[in-house]
Amino acid sequence: MNLKKELYLKFKRYIAIDTKSDADSKTYPSTKGQKKLGAILVKEMKAMGLKKVQMDKFGYVTGELLGNIKKKKPVIAFLAHMDTSPDANGKNVKPKIHSNYKGGNIIINSKKGIILYPSECPELLSCKGEDIITASGDTLLGADNKAGIAIILTTVQYLIKNPAIKRPTIKIAFTPDEEIGKGVNFFNVKKFGADIAYTIDGDIAGAIEDETFNADGFKINITGKSVHPGTAKNSLANASRIAADIMNSWPENMLPETTSGREGFIMFTSVNGEIENAEIIGIVREHDTRKLNMLKTHLKAIANEKIIKYPLADIQIEFTEQYRNMKKIISKFPEIMSKLILAVKEAGIKPIIKPVRGGTDGARLSFMGLPTPNIFTGGFNFHGRYEWVSLDGMQKSAQVMVNIVKQWGK
Repeated sequence: MNLKKELYLKFKRYIAIDTKSDADSKTYPSTKGQKKLGAILVKEMKAMGLKKVQMDKFGYVTGELLGNIKKKKPVIAFLAHMDTSPDANGKNVKPKIHSNYKGGNIIINSKKGIILYPSECPELLSCKGEDIITASGDTLLGADNKAGIAIILTTVQYLIKNPAIKRPTIKIAFTPDEEIGKGVNFFNVKKFGADIAYTIDGDIAGAIEDETFNADGFKINITGKSVHPGTAKNSLANASRIAADIMNSWPENMLPETTSGREGFIMFTSVNGEIENAEIIGIVREHDTRKLNMLKTHLKAIANEKIIKYPLADIQIEFTEQYRNMKKIISKFPEIMSKLILAVKEAGIKPIIKPVRGGTDGARLSFMGLPTPNIFTGGFNFHGRYEWVSLDGMQKSAQVMVNIVKQWGK
């Protein structure tokens, strides 16, 4: 079985389906394209010979590969999400292979000036000699997370063709709407029946993650007062200008574009307004819950300052919990990570254990009773036209998956 060829064929097939999720949708999944891809995956999984394959009314695609050992072992699971980020166009994705990358710039689209520079993305330099896939410069690529789907199903196909590999029962799940934080809203962990799981939703080869951000969302509503501008002195409260003042008051060194590693941030994701009403929507991210609360307190203090500064306006701020750092749960099950680290080493790769500067379905699943660390896909620059994935990195991820199965099958 040519793993690399099979990975590409599957990946190319999946990214052709527009599965961009929609945070404003009232349906679940949020877009029809996700169920369209789900139907394709169900058909493929049944053709492979997987058992209990289905797509339920919520768009969850699940299946099972029965174990081939008599001794009772934990049931393991592999998961990926079907949706792509709403931050960029996901329609008519056209992949481009940049074979045997020799270093230097990768021109995605010369006419539009879409170029990958190693100076801006040094992760590229670890992929010399590998085949890099990008889109055409008009869309995102969709490696987040269709590379994960391709890796999982290619690995399962490999295991079926190699029955001498001892394996426990393996559960598979593909979820919708992960990118808008709703990926496991209706996921039934008990019914799924796995003991431990791994999401295949990481980035560069070797990266494995048992820690995510703690995440909250926030909304600031501003009610202003409109009067004729000619008589506005001491009687006008411009909600749009107040919104701008709030955002400009946030420290520059606490934004996503100025932080890295374990540094948290607040991001203003959207702002809409006119004179009488304005709304700011954003997110708060920190690995440490104490520091998360400090960020929230700081933003509240800024809002309170503006209440004093603009007495004619009404300013309300509301926070909503999104997910919490899965490290708290996964650390209670050290074997899950020890086997993963060993599986990466056995694939000839140096493990890069790092916190996710974001979240995965695994964060919420861990708190729902299914501890779920994250495994690399070989990609980077997700959510935009500069997204790329190494086909060789995808192959390495599949090798790690096989090694994990062997570890749990011992």
